[in-house]
Amino acid sequence: MDFTFTEEQQAAVEAARAVFGGVAPDAVPSPAITAGAVADDFDRALWTKLADADLLSLLLAAEYGGAGLDAIALCLVLREAAKVLARVPLLESSAAAVAVQAYGGEELKAELLARAGRGEVVLTVAANGRTGHDPAELAVTARRDGDAWVLDGVQTAVPWAENADFTVVPAHTGEGRTVLALVPRVHEGVALGEQISTTGERLGELRLESARITARDVIDADGAWEWLRELLATGTCALALGLGERVLSMTSTYAGKREQFGFPVATFQAVAVQAADRYIDLRAMEATLWQAAWRISTGAGGALPASGDVAVAKIWASEGVRRVVQTAQHLHGGFGADVDYPLHRYHAWAKQLELSLGPAAAHEEALGDLLAAHPLG
Repeated sequence: MDFTFTEEQQAAVEAARAVFGGVAPDAVPSPAITAGAVADDFDRALWTKLADADLLSLLLAAEYGGAGLDAIALCLVLREAAKVLARVPLLESSAAAVAVQAYGGEELKAELLARAGRGEVVLTVAANGRTGHDPAELAVTARRDGDAWVLDGVQTAVPWAENADFTVVPAHTGEGRTVLALVPRVHEGVALGEQISTTGERLGELRLESARITARDVIDADGAWEWLRELLATGTCALALGLGERVLSMTSTYAGKREQFGFPVATFQAVAVQAADRYIDLRAMEATLWQAAWRISTGAGGALPASGDVAVAKIWASEGVRRVVQTAQHLHGGFGADVDYPLHRYHAWAKQLELSLGPAAAHEEALGDLLAAHPLG
């Protein structure tokens, strides 16, 4: 295993830093003082810049205008996005597009992928199920009816659902298989109810009542949903890492300037020890993230399936980012809760990322099941 990034991956990071460099984390109202959503739409201007920098097509093949890179490159870009709390569906749209590329039919790929890479079509994924705790693929049923599939069920907390053109919805069939349906935002039998996330962003409760989706827009390949779910979970870990790194940097700067008893608080042993512990958390989050991204990107074998490495990464990401923001709030004192200072926004985003695609406890249970099924000899 080699964690040295390629020239192409490093170029993607440089392009991302150039795009995200001018993004202000406090460009929208604070979720702490906003009754509803902080904005009606995601950052369309930033979305256009990402498209112009070819960052929306990183994982797409050259025939669709992409760079043909892998999940590691995507995670590197997501890491930079989280540092500025970029309000764009970069993870969801990129992951959905590459899932279509890997498992979709030729007609669907020709119709969708190049447009998605140019930012003309926005995709999202319904990955939270009906309650946020049950498997997403069990929340919706799918049955074949002639040249279409009929979907019924509810998916909750769908990110960017109010603004995406298509939502990729996992659904289970009567035979126990899982299919992925690309559901248009406006379509007969499709209704959206507004929900608000911890970050203040709009989510959608997607209700499907006998919604007919043409067979062309349904992916019924084995393993498609499992692969997409693992990529989404790994991308969430990358977002948590980038957020945590920025928060620790903010804390270091503040502790180096804030004085008590005539000395910077950073010189106090108790403060230094807490900051050092959080640095260790971040390095563990980073190591487990790249392990998971590498397994997904290469298909390399291991003692456990790749889902085991994803579970370990998500456990560290969920618990690590929570500890980082809690320590940051503590070391900032009351200043950390000031709505004119961005730390409280990072805290809200960290809580959302901690629970997205399952909290640490859910992945610990999944890891336990994998270990029981694959004893390590």
